[in-house]
Amino acid sequence: MREPVIKTEKLTKRFGDFVAVNEISFETYPGEIFGFLGANGAGKTTAMRMLCGLSIPTSGKATVAGFDVFTHRDDIKQNIGYMSQKFSLYEDLTVLENIEFYAGIYGLTDREIKDRTDELIQKLGLQKEAKHLVASLPLGWKQKLAFSVALIHRPKVVFLDEPTSGVDPVTRRQFWNMIYEASANGVGIFVTTHYMDESEYCHRISIMVDGNIEALDTPANLKKKFEADSMDEVFYQLARGAKRQAD
Repeated sequence: MREPVIKTEKLTKRFGDFVAVNEISFETYPGEIFGFLGANGAGKTTAMRMLCGLSIPTSGKATVAGFDVFTHRDDIKQNIGYMSQKFSLYEDLTVLENIEFYAGIYGLTDREIKDRTDELIQKLGLQKEAKHLVASLPLGWKQKLAFSVALIHRPKVVFLDEPTSGVDPVTRRQFWNMIYEASANGVGIFVTTHYMDESEYCHRISIMVDGNIEALDTPANLKKKFEADSMDEVFYQLARGAKRQAD
């Protein structure tokens, strides 16, 4: 039986009397594309920060890539990839410098950095742009580069926070092809998105409302359960009663 790359049991985060994340429990597995959805204020960002080792939970249990979120947060940071909705590379560095910088942060050896940098430049077809500033790249290419850099140390799981926000439909499709490829190679994908059509690409989806996971299943099963024709309808049925407006 496969070991989960993420496992939570009643994971909770409180800020004073406010319960941002309320006893959420789920598991995700190698190669699984797991969609983590919720309206603004649902608690997604807070939950993701705990799973990435950036925030200490109030109670509950969780492991990410085999490491405990309470006691091994630095190990978690070295064994995951992360890409934010806001472009996460340095625009005043070249493509090459960005790749080498992040590879070094992830602890790769000089030999690994050279080999994987050459491999990545070749794979993305950026040979001519390698010494150009990242600021000169179109947004779609920036996003694809950021995703590739998040995988350069070959993590067990990668967190994608609204990775296709602001890009055109063609680039979105290309980006998801890259996600499928990473998934096929056994990388666990944990993705948030506000595009409900993208949720259909996930193997399983959880939907948070006011700090709680109110639904968790495959897109097909969720549509059947809620008698909906699309994930838009499922999401609306669950989120329309939400009381929070900001996360």
